[in-house]
Amino acid sequence: MKLNERFRGYLPVVVDLETGGFDASVNPLLELACGFLSWQNDIITLDHVTAWAIDPHPGSVINPASLQVTGINLDDPLRSAQDERTVLEQFFKRVRQAMKEADCHRAIMVAHNASFDLGFLNAACVRTGIKRNPFHPFSSLDTASLAAVAVGHTVLQESCRRAGLNFDPTQAHSAAYDVERTAHLFCYIVNRSNFTSHQTEVIPPEQI
Repeated sequence: MKLNERFRGYLPVVVDLETGGFDASVNPLLELACGFLSWQNDIITLDHVTAWAIDPHPGSVINPASLQVTGINLDDPLRSAQDERTVLEQFFKRVRQAMKEADCHRAIMVAHNASFDLGFLNAACVRTGIKRNPFHPFSSLDTASLAAVAVGHTVLQESCRRAGLNFDPTQAHSAAYDVERTAHLFCYIVNRSNFTSHQTEVIPPEQI
């Protein structure tokens, strides 16, 4: 079975966003990270992670409590932040390339509490005037929901623990770290499903 057959022609791309609040209409994107997956012999694994820092868009409102949670310092010169349109264009270009390589007709977001990330991504596309968003506009693969079924919990840290995956709470709320852990959790769940016609080889958590 090929990757495009496993997910009905959709390319799963793991995404995590860190934002300046909970309101996608006014709060800005501050970090974006994506995890691209590899599919071999009916086993899905994390291939690599790419992350960007984003400058708050003009007129945005930042909730100070959000910065306390994420630990993001907007004045840090080492952030190397770019404007959100530039980041989104780079991100979508990589997604489209991965879609082409996997022969998929569209991407589908994999995220923990995916409606939050998808809502912010769609709002940013509207704000920046980007028309060609490769992601499905409302469908997603939500690892919080998947984990509730697979391991009986919805919080990312506890879901990873129950799946036998390492989770360092001191690194949580970094987009790059969260997307990596979310990707491993998603792979854990998919690899243990009985969807394929034969029993798949399972990668032990300690090897991840």
